[in-house]
Amino acid sequence: MDVKVPLDVPEKVKETYVNNFKLVTHDKGHLMLFAGDQKIEHLNNDFYGESIHPDDADPEHLLRIASQGKIGVFATQLGLVARYGANYPDIPYLIKLNSKTNLVKTAQKDPFNSELCTVSQVVQFRDMNHLKIAAVGYTIYLGSEFEKEMMWQAQQAIIEAHKNGLLVVLWIYPRGKAVADEKDPHLIAGATGVALCLGSDFVKINAPRKDGKSDSTMLKEITTAAGRTNVVCAGGSSRPPKEFLQELYEQIHIGGTKGNATGRNVHQKSLEEAVRMCNAISAITVEDADVEEAWKIYNGE
Repeated sequence: MDVKVPLDVPEKVKETYVNNFKLVTHDKGHLMLFAGDQKIEHLNNDFYGESIHPDDADPEHLLRIASQGKIGVFATQLGLVARYGANYPDIPYLIKLNSKTNLVKTAQKDPFNSELCTVSQVVQFRDMNHLKIAAVGYTIYLGSEFEKEMMWQAQQAIIEAHKNGLLVVLWIYPRGKAVADEKDPHLIAGATGVALCLGSDFVKINAPRKDGKSDSTMLKEITTAAGRTNVVCAGGSSRPPKEFLQELYEQIHIGGTKGNATGRNVHQKSLEEAVRMCNAISAITVEDADVEEAWKIYNGE
């Protein structure tokens, strides 16, 4: 696979950057991001309650899935990796640089997601513990009155990450009082263009909706606007597995996305089922399997 290395990656770490890209995309250029950052983002709502398997109440459930399932990278905060990483040294990690809870609603105040740690601290942690930290992530709420601060922090993070051979995934969600429709396809296309202009390697978006409906053809404007920044869609709340797999297939083959970022549709299941779901998602994302092939994997056939 020919990896297009950005010009802000110094010559001495180009090999590190290429190796990290190949590691998280399994040499295919498509990313299966297993999202575990909701421990801060959604507090315990995503991990305990009706219709959520009891396995998910234990934070280590995330690490068990990431170590046993076929994923590209496991996204979480630095502290969780510090607490569990010694037992799971072979997981490829993405460290989320900023996070906030969902307690303060947009109706109260426009969202601001300030960084919790710096790229330099992540690099120091990586080098000290010899873990497979391949990437960092940062969330921008485009349209918030605080977007300037988030965009500045994201830009600095990208420059510093690339200087150290790390990949960057930007989470970009239009959100705030100035945003009439967070899922508007045209607006999301603008958001992926912002990710490109900041120099991000991947951008994670919510799947677009128009008139209450979601259609993968809406992604075409979005993935085109992103240029050489690869687009992945968030998995969202848990849905029937085959419906999820069908949508993922269409996002890639119709919409032109380069993978997915899935959390709840994986980790809210038992460990055994979650691993099968990971493998089914990976089959579509990385191995170019069709929905029926992935469905067989999910069912353990």
